[in-house]
Amino acid sequence: MSTSVPPTADAPLPPRRLDPRTILVRFLKGSPSVILGLPVFLAWSRGDNVPLGLLAGGLLLLMGATLLSSWLGWRFFTYQILPGQLVIERGLIRRTRRSIPAERIQDVSITQGPLSRILGLAQVRIETGGGEADEGLLDSVSLSEAHRLRAVLRGIRAGGYRIRDGAAESEPALGDAGEGPEEAETTVFRMGHGRLLFSGLFKFSLVWIAAIFGGLQYLDQAFGYDRQQWLDLFGAAEREVQSRLNGPVLFSAAGAALALGLGAGVVRTVLRNFGFTLSHTETRFRYRRGLLTRTEVVVARRQIQLGLVERGAVSGRLGWRAFKVQTLGGSDEASGRQELAPFARPVEIAPLIALAGLPPFDRSGLQPVSPRHRLGGLVGPLILAVAILGLATMVFLPAVLLLFTLVVPLAVALLRPRFHRYGLAATSVQVTRGVLTGRDWTVPYGNIQVITVRRGPIQRLLGLATVRIDTAGGGALHRPHVHDLEEETAKTFVRELTDRISPG
Repeated sequence: MSTSVPPTADAPLPPRRLDPRTILVRFLKGSPSVILGLPVFLAWSRGDNVPLGLLAGGLLLLMGATLLSSWLGWRFFTYQILPGQLVIERGLIRRTRRSIPAERIQDVSITQGPLSRILGLAQVRIETGGGEADEGLLDSVSLSEAHRLRAVLRGIRAGGYRIRDGAAESEPALGDAGEGPEEAETTVFRMGHGRLLFSGLFKFSLVWIAAIFGGLQYLDQAFGYDRQQWLDLFGAAEREVQSRLNGPVLFSAAGAALALGLGAGVVRTVLRNFGFTLSHTETRFRYRRGLLTRTEVVVARRQIQLGLVERGAVSGRLGWRAFKVQTLGGSDEASGRQELAPFARPVEIAPLIALAGLPPFDRSGLQPVSPRHRLGGLVGPLILAVAILGLATMVFLPAVLLLFTLVVPLAVALLRPRFHRYGLAATSVQVTRGVLTGRDWTVPYGNIQVITVRRGPIQRLLGLATVRIDTAGGGALHRPHVHDLEEETAKTFVRELTDRISPG
């Protein structure tokens, strides 16, 4: 006869380990480096008469060590949800115990790689805005456990944690409705297959060149080809190409490179954004995407710090945009921002901006920066472009034909002041920047953390200054800074901005 235990917040669940299948996942991830290194080792040792049995024994020993390491990593990793915090313990010799307070938890994302999808596992990443990427990372739990963790963590973030019948549950607090998992969601944006493929055409990539040369280097090591033979082969090919260099050959080579670059961009885009769907409730967004690696990310509306609309060099002129937001928890994206609409029309982005609680971007009230802003584009990028082309011409004389491309950075530098504007709207500071590619930032006054005025050596000579506007979680490369204002104008702008942030 079982005895029921009444629900109590003072009796939390004991620590849990990751799913046991984590051992298999870690072993399979570590094995390729051992297996793929075998041909290289064979090529290196074939002249030393190393017995095949010794090589096989060494391989088994390395694989056994990988399996043991995977088991130890799983055995000595635990996590526990306590009232108001998540506790993670790890390590065999050097034991680490990390407590993540509930108030620091900003976002909880779920990711499934190809292997994890086959095994029914998922990776849970707890975004806190901290400096360590893996401070809240559970790399392999069951998919049902991943969703349970997100619901519970959202519940303790709202202050409604409880234990019932041996299971943790979330109980949203009053006044924070919508944090519970029962809240209905509405799909507000979706990328169809046609749009997905079309967007990939604008993600031109030459990564295939690096892949080819990387493969040649591997063949060199694995099969024992002499590096000098490869150099001689490439030298002979270069001389043959130069002897036959003409218009049709150059046109064909450029066409092949363009086709491969477009194909690589389409493949990368499909792998990343396949099935992209954005849904919304009154308190949060949720997007799902990915072909091989499936990602599901929740973005709480209250954590959104700024909005960013990006325009591509070509796609932007065809009327396509990308909408991103900066959150307190940062992001697992390279840009540090969450992408809510990767490829959309302005008419589709406008309602998303409103749902995110951001005001619309108003260009009519923006004012230009100093006309001397163009000097920064002349001193830096143009000189660098000239230097690169000069070196290329010394190695390959026909590269001199590319000198006409200097017209592009020159035109961009001259047009910079026209496309860089800023303004103080009713509830936000708004900044736009970019000639070929463009970015429009909207930053609510209440989200601005730090205002910094910087003056570089050239700016001091010209009497200019840059006003840097920083928000919490804003670690991306492109931020809403206002470059090259007249010194007095910069002081006035900072004073007015400060008054808007702290009225009275």
